[in-house]
Amino acid sequence: MDRRRFLSLAGLAGTGTLAGCVGNGGGSGGNGDDAGNGGPADGDDGPDPDAAYAVETVASGFEHPWSIAFLPDGDLFVTERAGTLNVVDPESGDVRPVDGTPAVDARGQGGLLDVALGPAFPDPGWAYLTYSASNAAGDTATHVGRGRFDPDGARLEGFEVLHAAEPFVDSTGHYGSRIAFDADERLYVTVGDRQFKDFGPDHVAQDLGVELGKTLRLEADGSVPADNPFVDDPDARDAIFSYGHRNAQGLTVHPETGEIWESEYGERAGDEINVLRRGGNYGWPVADEGCTYDTGEPIGVSHDDREDVIAPAYSWPCGSGGFPPGGMTFCSGTAFPDWEGDLFVGGLASRALARLTVEGREATGIERLLTDREWRVRTVAEHPDTGHLYVAVDAGDAPVARLTPA
Repeated sequence: MDRRRFLSLAGLAGTGTLAGCVGNGGGSGGNGDDAGNGGPADGDDGPDPDAAYAVETVASGFEHPWSIAFLPDGDLFVTERAGTLNVVDPESGDVRPVDGTPAVDARGQGGLLDVALGPAFPDPGWAYLTYSASNAAGDTATHVGRGRFDPDGARLEGFEVLHAAEPFVDSTGHYGSRIAFDADERLYVTVGDRQFKDFGPDHVAQDLGVELGKTLRLEADGSVPADNPFVDDPDARDAIFSYGHRNAQGLTVHPETGEIWESEYGERAGDEINVLRRGGNYGWPVADEGCTYDTGEPIGVSHDDREDVIAPAYSWPCGSGGFPPGGMTFCSGTAFPDWEGDLFVGGLASRALARLTVEGREATGIERLLTDREWRVRTVAEHPDTGHLYVAVDAGDAPVARLTPA
């Protein structure tokens, strides 16, 4: 990146342009992504007494679990934000920590975040991780790397960093950091805007010269695909696939269309579900449906008022109460036929699991599940064999649970 641009961003970080985030990701309150939003404005006031599912604890005692991935033998990978990757037996509840993981910067919203299996797993047995890490100056960035998983030794062998989203900045928030592979085995990783608060056209999420507030698209080995949308633009970063994002912590592939669906936090409401398009601008912060934390004033204009941005597939506008969205998955209907094709999204401050109906590139209607549990649902994933839905609860002594047919 241009050195002058890097020093400019570093100066903004050092002079307080970045908003602080107290207790975000682990507590409540504060001006964070999962604080202050999440009222029951979607029409579901509580648990359905005739719910077609039962809830079982798979394992417990996790410290802020962040992600779930399923191994071919039926075991789970579960990450803990403090820095531990675990292998979990879903039948016995046994938990084994995995050696060989990278050092992480586990302050604020940072730490060990997403985990995914390589598209050809187990041959080769690549396991991909995203995480926050710092440089010698103490500034941090979203990283993605991989190592070969040895199941017998419960170890990642030869872990390597594939990409660090530039620039490193003096912030411990808005890392984004979900990953997904498409049908061509390209790797997508979300990078948050790192909490820059200059809400205008010069915001980092609108600047193609930096990788903040973007979705990146890489080859499985970390190189940049030759057909990425901005590779011929000398003023843009080659890895960028889409931009104008705030802090995306949900990413999943539509099982029929292959399109990448993404969820991201707004400020006061303004939370979104998006369908990613090549080179698309999703508006933040020049077009948004939310309001500022401090004044409650609108941020930018509505997506409908600009032709150069892509509107969300579903959003929670200012005044709706919001639904700070975490990880998400589509339901195959294997275990829950009535939910086939529906999108499930974890909710943090809303303390619920959302179910949305999907039609084409739009999501309509919403039902809130697990509202009686008071769980901050960090992510939800579907077991590829059983179709059961697994949720990770964001707390200091937390369970991973599953939904099964009642």
